[in-house]
Amino acid sequence: MSRTAASGPSEQKILVERVQTGVRLEKRLLKVLKGLAEYHDMTLGDLLEGIVLHAFDGRHPFSAETRQRIVDLKRIYKLDLDSSASHRLMESVEETKSRPKSKRSTRRIKR
Repeated sequence: MSRTAASGPSEQKILVERVQTGVRLEKRLLKVLKGLAEYHDMTLGDLLEGIVLHAFDGRHPFSAETRQRIVDLKRIYKLDLDSSASHRLMESVEETKSRPKSKRSTRRIKR
């Protein structure tokens, strides 16, 4: 996915502004994505941007070789989900015990 300015006008670098985000993903799905990004020697953010931009254009983002790598990573990380699960995922909620307040949060500030 590397592009150089010397490759032609359509291959020139595009200056963008990126922001940090706190996206929550299914744990095994994230492991597969991180593994795939590592395999392609790219950041997770770059991988996700590429996937989304391809999807927005209605194009498949992966070659046959990469799709086989995804099958392998899904097996390794026991990811048994496919696209039919996308609107049925529900997060498990653990009961959280109330934590005692820290001493710092109960101190009064002297002025």
